[in-house]
This record gives sequence, structure tokens and C-alpha cells, in this order.
Amino acid sequence: MRIDETHRKWFLGSLAGLIIAAAVYVPYSRSTPQGANGGTVAGLTYGSIASAFMLFAGLLGARKKVPVWRVGRAQAWMRGHLWLGFLSFPLIFFHSGFRFGVGLTRGLMWLFVVVFVSGIVGAVLQHFMPRLTTQRIPLETIYEQIGRVRSQLVAEAQTLVEEASAALGGSVSQATEQQRAASASAGTIGGLTVASGLQVDEGASLQLQEFFRREMQPYLEHSGPKGMALADRNRSQSMFQQLRVLLPLNLHPSVDDLENICEEKRELDLQTQYHRILHAWLLVHIPASYALLLLGAVHAVMALRY
Repeated sequence: MRIDETHRKWFLGSLAGLIIAAAVYVPYSRSTPQGANGGTVAGLTYGSIASAFMLFAGLLGARKKVPVWRVGRAQAWMRGHLWLGFLSFPLIFFHSGFRFGVGLTRGLMWLFVVVFVSGIVGAVLQHFMPRLTTQRIPLETIYEQIGRVRSQLVAEAQTLVEEASAALGGSVSQATEQQRAASASAGTIGGLTVASGLQVDEGASLQLQEFFRREMQPYLEHSGPKGMALADRNRSQSMFQQLRVLLPLNLHPSVDDLENICEEKRELDLQTQYHRILHAWLLVHIPASYALLLLGAVHAVMALRY
């Protein structure tokens, strides 16, 4: 994993801070008769520094919601959120003497663990998921535009089907009686009629439209219907191959276009899935973070007052 120069500086700074904090903690914890705890001067110092780091990390959300606040660069805030939030975790344990306590204190410690773990998961996902998305989805679409793109795919596919049906209708009207008789001996494969010795089947237009209505249109209109046949690439290839058997050679490019539309839809579904994975951790991290800040303030007031 490559780390750019700015991240390297933040990493080295955080590592240096952790080493200094640990170096101070060891003699402090040994020299205190009752062991390290949050009520000592050193314990309060650790807790105050960790709280300041957590408050800074929490302000990132406020900065995102009010982008007109030109207080530093967004990347600097994000890196500070990551590294200072990471450093606050051991500082809180130095503050508590590695004890979870009881009551509110215990709840706060477990809540902090949830925030820390979800933040690490989010950092890993944000590093690897964009790269994976680029590799597996070369033509990535803006997420907010995926619904509009799906509508465009439906309209494009409908136009292709209508044009192919019109071409089939014109060819069938010119078929000879001998060709019509030959078409009566056609069999079926996968529910699609296969012409025997006849390039154009009188029922091909109706079956193509039925395929679009029953299979393709519902698949294109809905997001991620995994249970549908066209969502599976192998089954989809088989179905379009049957369409090529059904339709004359001059309409095979239209079948190719329809198949490409379904492939693009699968990429949109995959992008939607990756987007949800990439942002799912926020459903845990953000509420837990704000709860931690709020309850942490209550804990500080109660500790100082009582």
C-alpha cells in the first residue's frame, strides 16, 4: 500500500505522539499508588488531549455540511480526522488506566471501541474500494445519475426492439408460401422459436417483444434484481444466443446492442453494490461518534463536579 508524503508525515507525527505518550505513561502508572486512573493530573491530561482530538474529528462532519467554511483544506481535515482519531484511542486507555469502569464510563469505553473499529473499517474500504471499482467498472457512472442512466437504457432497448420488430414485419410480408410452410416445422429452444430453413419467422417479432416485456424491461427498470435471469451473465449470454438463432443475420447487431445494454446494467448494479458497501460503515460510525462526543461531555462534567 503506497502512502503519499502528507500521509507519511501524519503517520510519523502520530507515531511520535504515541511513543511520547506511552513513554510518559509507564513511569506515571508505576509511581501512582492506586495505579493510573482518570482522576490524576496525568490521567486528566490524557483525557483532555484525547477529547480535543475527538472533537476535531467530529468537526469534520460539520465542515462537510457547511462547505462555505474555508477553514483549511478538506484533505487536511480528512487526514487529521483519521490520524488524530486513531491517536485518541490509546490516549483514552492511558486516561482510564486500561480499565473499562462501570456505568456510564463502561458504556463510553465500549462506544469508543465501536467508533474506532468502524473508523478503521471505513478507512480500509475507502482505500481499496475505489480502486476495485475502477478495475471492475471501467465506465463508472456518477452514483446520483444511475437512475437516469437506467431510464436511458430502457428507452434505448425499446427503440432497438421496435426497429427489429418493424424489420421482421417487413420481411415476413414478403415471404413465399414455401417459406411459410417451412416455418411451420420450427421447434423451440428455451421458449424461443427456432426457424428451420427460414430466415424470418412470422412469430419472431412477437417473441422478441415478449422477451423485452417479460425479461429485459423489468431487469433494466429495477436496481439490482439478482433473482432475474439477465442478472446472471452466463444465463444472459445463453438467452441472447437463442435470440440470434431466432432472428436473421441482419438483426444480429441489434441483438449485440441489447446484450451490451444488459452488460452495462450489470455494471450499474455492481457500482450500486460497491457504493452501498463503501458507505454502510457510516451508518454505525457517525451516530456512534456523535453519541460518544455527547456522552463524553456528560462524563467530563460529572467527573469534574463529583
